[in-house]
Amino acid sequence: MLALLRTFSWQELRHHPWRSGAAVLAVMLGVALAFSVHLINASALDEFQGAVRAVNGQPDLELRTVQGPLPESLYGPVAAQAQVGLASPVLEAAVRLRHGNAAPVAVRLLGVDALVVGAMAPALAPVADTALGERLALVSPGRLFLNAAARQALALQTDPRAPLQIDGNAQALQVAGSVAAGGEPLAVMDIGAMQDLLGRGGELSRIDIRLAPGADARALTAALQALPQWSAQWRLVQPADSAARVSNLSRAYRVNLTVLALVALFTGAFLVFSVLALSVAKRAQQFALLGVLGLAPRARLQLVLAESLALGALGSAAGLALGTVLAWAALRLLGGDLGGGYFAGVAPSLRWSTPAALLYGALGLAAAAVGGWWPARAAQRLPEAQTLKGLSATQGRGQGPWIGLALMALGALLTQAPVVAGIPLAAYLSVGLLLVGGIAALPALIALAYDRLAPLFAHSPLPLLAVERARRMRGTAAVAVSGVVASLALSVALTVMVASFRDSVTRWLDVVLPADLYLREDSGGGNNSTGERAPFDAALVQQMARLPGVARASGTRTRSLLLDPAQPAVALVARPIARGDAAQSLPLVGAALPVPPGHIGIYVSEAMVALHGAQPGRDFAPLAGAFAASAGGTTFFVAGVWRDYVRQFGAIALDGDDYRRLTGDTRISDIALWLAPGAQEAQVQQAARELAQAHSGALLSFSSVAQLRANSLRIFDRSFAVTYWLQGVAIAIGLFGVAASFSAQVLARRKEFGLLAHLGLTRAQVLAVVAGEGAAWTAIGALAGLGLGLAVSAVLVHVVNPQSFHWTMDLRLPALRLALLCAAVVLAGTLTAWLAGRAAAGRDAVLAVKEDW
Repeated sequence: MLALLRTFSWQELRHHPWRSGAAVLAVMLGVALAFSVHLINASALDEFQGAVRAVNGQPDLELRTVQGPLPESLYGPVAAQAQVGLASPVLEAAVRLRHGNAAPVAVRLLGVDALVVGAMAPALAPVADTALGERLALVSPGRLFLNAAARQALALQTDPRAPLQIDGNAQALQVAGSVAAGGEPLAVMDIGAMQDLLGRGGELSRIDIRLAPGADARALTAALQALPQWSAQWRLVQPADSAARVSNLSRAYRVNLTVLALVALFTGAFLVFSVLALSVAKRAQQFALLGVLGLAPRARLQLVLAESLALGALGSAAGLALGTVLAWAALRLLGGDLGGGYFAGVAPSLRWSTPAALLYGALGLAAAAVGGWWPARAAQRLPEAQTLKGLSATQGRGQGPWIGLALMALGALLTQAPVVAGIPLAAYLSVGLLLVGGIAALPALIALAYDRLAPLFAHSPLPLLAVERARRMRGTAAVAVSGVVASLALSVALTVMVASFRDSVTRWLDVVLPADLYLREDSGGGNNSTGERAPFDAALVQQMARLPGVARASGTRTRSLLLDPAQPAVALVARPIARGDAAQSLPLVGAALPVPPGHIGIYVSEAMVALHGAQPGRDFAPLAGAFAASAGGTTFFVAGVWRDYVRQFGAIALDGDDYRRLTGDTRISDIALWLAPGAQEAQVQQAARELAQAHSGALLSFSSVAQLRANSLRIFDRSFAVTYWLQGVAIAIGLFGVAASFSAQVLARRKEFGLLAHLGLTRAQVLAVVAGEGAAWTAIGALAGLGLGLAVSAVLVHVVNPQSFHWTMDLRLPALRLALLCAAVVLAGTLTAWLAGRAAAGRDAVLAVKEDW
């Protein structure tokens, strides 16, 4: 008997490859997408961690500043402390290196003490090229040491001795050797030579400290704070583990991508269900005959489950292979960040993970088993005698909607739960409960809708047949459209979320980009990693405002602040803010609060509230500490919260006049120009370029508001390209489910169609009835999917997104796209039912009625 059952299942898989292939394809796509996303992010994170460890070395402590550079004069007293075993000064800058006439390449430039850095960070130790014959290249000006990524980016393989040049700097640089550090393009040079090259004499970015044996970090902190030159701006902190920090900050992005990838696996389970339901309906009489021959009902259940697991095993194996290929291709083409921007500059290699492969393979098997459970139960419960006569089981009225409503209510309650380790787990569970609850309530929805529609078709026999079957076979109809509801709901949710985000970003750009032209220095040579470069001054802004064709000019000063060593630096943006009407200058969330007398009003981004606790209506003490050296006793009041879709780690905006009064800093990072009516943009650009060149020698880079908007939206679309693809896969799998579900229903009703033919209905009329049923069933499925999708989109927009990324958006419904999506599903279901009916409404259906006699 066991051999007979194996043959029975094998022949089904063998003789109906299209049907089995659909289920295998669904599981394969789900596993492949989820596994590839995991491999991509894990590989990128591993590579990033290795690169950071190589560049930063292994210091015990780091001396950094809250804002601005460290004075070089501090290095001597620090290195002389008894608790310090080794101190290594470091200067950082982000530059653009040019090789001949080739396009400039962004490179991270580090200035180090070549005699010390080898003991602190061996991967940064310069190795001179002996072929050049320069004994003192390590400390010579104009000599660079590049890592492999920089050499490749600059295409130096063919001409390794070609001179290089930093954009905006006329000095020629010579490649004198290499460094072993991996990761992003990196150049190392002597720290004194770098200070002279960039005009940053006397500046350091940080001092790496290795404690002497037996030394205590607290004792070193006390000794440094006793130094006469010690400033409250300086922080002696544990080494900021940048890799772990980026891992935590990118975790929400990675988890969201993985959950979206598992959406395909979720809908794939419904397709497995539909395919096996079709298989059981097709072989119902064979199962009944096996039962008469002695096969127990439980054995029939196990037989169908074994088939589902076989499909799941094939799909999982193929999915793991496909996922590996997709991950390899994505790492080669996208660099490992999938549009998220967390691992920019990292070019990781694929890191295979056997535990992850086993996990995602098990998820594929679980999805197939869940999808096969209900068809297996249907095979177990087949009434043998009735099925052998070709009669289907009677349809009961089923349970009420209370289970489904309870699940959806529980899902709504979970949206109020807090995040767990920075991940909105409760919100994801809420989405699952909403979907399952909505599908469980489908029979009640069908009854509610068609009980009211049936009287409208009382005098139209063919539509009445279609509506009455949907009305009286509500459980069957709910099963048939469950895959449609699941895939459509998720597709609607993703469509609404992306459209809402894009619309919010577009309107945000209208507020943050009010001017016509934006100017900044066209030189990477002075932009250090903390964003301190400010090449302009207030006098230049005033002169710009007097240029012909310029109606108004304003300047923005941007600095970075290290408020919390455990968090990334936040941006301080000093810009003109309208007194009493900050909403004109910033995209505020809610109304601005009045600033109490004696306080300075600041406006924080949403990330500041989530990451640093900067609540509106309260004083923000950490910022007062950052300004303690220049404006001690100043109290900053959080007067409002604004949206910032650029700086995910937080930004603080304050009025430029307040900033200059507190710090005395009149430097400007960027200049905005408003053009007078009729002004020629090209002429204004040329005049501004000449003025800046004469005033400060700076080369300008211009961006129009149209260019900035186009670039911003292009970056947005790239970030969500993976989401669009996952959405398309979910829709495709859902449409596979539509086809399989209706094929199963139609093939199980051949005798019913034969009876209709005996009663006088023509083949065209029978097909019209079948198509009408397809339209009726998919219409209710589309309605349910649309409603559930809108509910899920509300959770994604108002719960998942703020909890994951610390910014909010306004819900926007793209009505036309949603209508087209629902119409496409209804049309696909109707066409599928009609095509399936063609095979079941022919001569075989008429002859099938005689099988009872």
